[in-house]
Amino acid sequence: MHISSHCEHFRENFQVKPQQDQSGDNTTVQSLVRGLAVIRSFGTERPRQTLSEVAEETGLARATARRFLHTLVTLGYADTDGSTFWLTPRILELGFSYLSALELPSIAQPRLEQLSRSIKESSSLSVLDGTDIVYVNRVPVRKIMTVSITIGTRFPAFATSMGRVLLADLPESELEEYWANADLSSLTPQTITAREKLNSQLQAVRDQGFAIVDQELEPGLRSVAAPIYSPAGKVIAAINVSTQSALRTTEDIKRTIVPELLETARAITTDLKSTTY
Repeated sequence: MHISSHCEHFRENFQVKPQQDQSGDNTTVQSLVRGLAVIRSFGTERPRQTLSEVAEETGLARATARRFLHTLVTLGYADTDGSTFWLTPRILELGFSYLSALELPSIAQPRLEQLSRSIKESSSLSVLDGTDIVYVNRVPVRKIMTVSITIGTRFPAFATSMGRVLLADLPESELEEYWANADLSSLTPQTITAREKLNSQLQAVRDQGFAIVDQELEPGLRSVAAPIYSPAGKVIAAINVSTQSALRTTEDIKRTIVPELLETARAITTDLKSTTY
């Protein structure tokens, strides 16, 4: 499955289930759930949509979708030409609220820039969110994937180097919950989907302190990741370097990239100790 199709698969199968409190009352605000579904319906595959397309994508009635779209337009988060709708740059405020409260991206930025300059490869920072990793920082050097990676891009954790670093630190109970909820579908012929083999990969990460993923996320893409630790010693994020398989072998990555990547990860971890993170 092509990676953009896989991400589409995740979107189409995402459902928010109302949570019930002990008294039986519904504690989920359905209007918020539906409004977020409308926002999430837009993306690289659907930057502009008609009312009918939004209704079909979200499963909402046309009248309901219309109310949410026009509310977003009124608030400045979307715009319309009368027939199609699209999100405006103001929608980034929602993500920036999270990033501004998270000191890590600003702390890591200069370290990632230095790393990318040194090895002349793209570097990134991500955190674990549900069954996915979410990019919260990126220093691009060259385009190495068929989809653009930006802040907020999500990929299935099990098939990524940063995801495996993050999964390797989870307590057993949380890891079991991850396996129960994750869609372990193949993205390439090289994607490891068997839990036993994936657990072996995670143990290797624990043993060696880094993860290398070879063309499991996208053909021709190799990446290596290392953990970022909180002052309390918990893995809170991961950084990685991505490259093309035609340019670097796995052994070359271990020899030339891993040492600098690990040093950068240690430097960011040390920087965090001097903050209130």
